[in-house]
Amino acid sequence: MRLEGKVAIITGGASGIGHATVGTFIREGAKVLVADIDLERAEKVVAEIEGGGDAGRAAAAQVDVSVFGQVEAAVQRAVDVFGKLDVIFNNAGIAGGKPLLEHDPAVDYAPMIRVDQDGVYHGILAAGRQFRKQGTPGVIINTSSIYGEQAAELAFTYSAAKAAVISFTRSAAYELAQYGIRVVAITPGRVGTPIINQFSPELRATFASEQLRNKLTEPSEIADVVAFLASDEANVINGTVVHVDDGYSVFKQRLDLPVF
Repeated sequence: MRLEGKVAIITGGASGIGHATVGTFIREGAKVLVADIDLERAEKVVAEIEGGGDAGRAAAAQVDVSVFGQVEAAVQRAVDVFGKLDVIFNNAGIAGGKPLLEHDPAVDYAPMIRVDQDGVYHGILAAGRQFRKQGTPGVIINTSSIYGEQAAELAFTYSAAKAAVISFTRSAAYELAQYGIRVVAITPGRVGTPIINQFSPELRATFASEQLRNKLTEPSEIADVVAFLASDEANVINGTVVHVDDGYSVFKQRLDLPVF
């Protein structure tokens, strides 16, 4: 098991990619703090793990990642419960979109920046300080998005926040390398999470067609990559962006080509 003996915090761990990653980390031998703004759902995830025979391997924490003090408290809880911290997956995020000129900054800008951008900054800072305090190596994995590298419809704020995550990742890797800390970002494409699954079958089919396999990515497929990045097998992956978009960024749409 590639994560045997490691302790991880997964934010947004009660649903979507986060939930899938919790399960994968547990199967790979890690102990996990399931950090989520919805404590009840986080506790249900822990109950599922314990019911599967892995008692004592997971704990829950209510965390609003937009509040630095709460992220600090989650890091401390992981240390109090499991004795140390080895990995943080800064995954919690929100989505939404509206044409730029219709924005209400208080609704369409500030909340997403606080969660998707500031929340990652808070996780990097709190975990980095803990790794330095422990005097041990650590891994920080941040969820960006394909939107962080390109323009997209109705995504002005989301794209800006996710681009910031990529910049955070590079700068943090540079600054924290002296402490043995690796920092990596992932850029998911169209993933079958509750955010996307709420849409109509027609829209989901359109989303699927934007990827090379012509299907939505499963959260578990992202989780497999995150587990690898958190492991010692990925020690040479540092300060970079790992695309997990099933080729979304390769093309815009398929064309019916003429006969030459």
